[in-house]
Amino acid sequence: MKQYSLKRRLIASVLLVEFVSAICVCAMAFAYEHHARFRSFNVMLNGRADSLLGAVQDAEDSHDNVMLDGSQANLPARDIFEVWDQNLRVLGKSPNWDGIDPSAFSGPVKKPKKITAHGHMFGVIRTSGLRMVDPGNKGGGTPRSVLIVYGSPLEPVWESIWEAVEFYALTSIGLLLLTGIVMYWLLSRELAPLRELAEQAAQVSVNSWAFQPSAQVTRTTELAPLALALQTLLGGLELSFSKQRQFIGDAAHELKTAVSVIKSSMQLLTMKPRTASEYQAGLERCNSDCERMEQIVAGMLTLARIEEDSSISYAAPVADIAATLQHVMEQLDTFAQVRQVPVKLSTTGSLLAAIETSQLELLCSNILANALQHSPPDHAIEVIARPQTPWVEIEFVDHGDGIDAASLPFVFDRFYRSDPSRSRQTGGAGLGLSICHAIVHRYGGSIEITSEIGHGTSVLVRIPIVTQDATT
Repeated sequence: MKQYSLKRRLIASVLLVEFVSAICVCAMAFAYEHHARFRSFNVMLNGRADSLLGAVQDAEDSHDNVMLDGSQANLPARDIFEVWDQNLRVLGKSPNWDGIDPSAFSGPVKKPKKITAHGHMFGVIRTSGLRMVDPGNKGGGTPRSVLIVYGSPLEPVWESIWEAVEFYALTSIGLLLLTGIVMYWLLSRELAPLRELAEQAAQVSVNSWAFQPSAQVTRTTELAPLALALQTLLGGLELSFSKQRQFIGDAAHELKTAVSVIKSSMQLLTMKPRTASEYQAGLERCNSDCERMEQIVAGMLTLARIEEDSSISYAAPVADIAATLQHVMEQLDTFAQVRQVPVKLSTTGSLLAAIETSQLELLCSNILANALQHSPPDHAIEVIARPQTPWVEIEFVDHGDGIDAASLPFVFDRFYRSDPSRSRQTGGAGLGLSICHAIVHRYGGSIEITSEIGHGTSVLVRIPIVTQDATT
């Protein structure tokens, strides 16, 4: 897939907008200059025509005619003109003008009319005026009408218009180039924190999870949330990978120990001839060790299955707390009798919790079995279920040896045992409480353990409650 640069796209977009704006500015400049220049051109033509009218003088003849005094008309050589009296007699015209029929203009022409003469385009106006002959006579003199056609080349006007438009166009192009250079420099400078963040993120690997965004990145409003999200994500991934490595290492250690015990028991049997009873005792030990290894594998599979399914959405599971606890107690009744530890159940009415019944059974059986293993004979275990909106609380209280305060923060870790010397005796692998923690976390609940050496342990489980209205 072809890559593209956001910086280049942003610069191109801004320059495109400026280019369109420059075209609009040039178009408006052309319209304005066209209007202003031709308006000035029209004023200039009328002014020069009036000057030419002022050069018409009394001919001082018997017919009271008028004449054009060319010495008083100081006009540009490129201009064209022609002057008629009221009888359409030509009074004078410019040397570069062949003349024109006065009837070609119907009435006065105040705005320039385009005509072609000698291969050039001229703007021409037609105007008229009065000159007084013998103004000193009685009655103020004799009026004589004068008709003037005056024109000037249009090339200078268009040249001035295009010069102005060219100035605007060149200025716009210069501004475009300057804008592009400045934007490239500014974006390169302002995107430095983003490049720095990318370089820091690229340094993260499976073997190095260190990610600490710089102060420049965290001070940037747009990048601070991204940097925080990356830091949180990588921190979670590092913790997850660390737990997985620890789990694999602990599992390998536990299985290796179990295999080593079985192997040593088998080797001990083959070192010398044994009696039938000795072989039977040795095989029983091997069988016991195999069962313990089987429990470890089963616990590992259970924990992996629970954590794998933690992201699956279930359709409103509901479990009856009292019925489930009663069923678990019946399952562990034989074990409780062997341990000589009575179990007392106390519930408040019908309690429903948002959890699957099978998962609740596994949770409660693990906690109760753990309490039975560590309770001395004739010391009852109390199981109390009560509503505490928005939770259902299930508390398991035993009066065993208890757990020391230094071990409490680690009791939910996999394969952790506060007293490893008793693992052989109880058969535990340190996965029971990890499984309980995973189950409770999966359904949005919590589990807490409080304990005191010599006084016993209390396990408090909270699971979201389900009201009677929600089940109808």
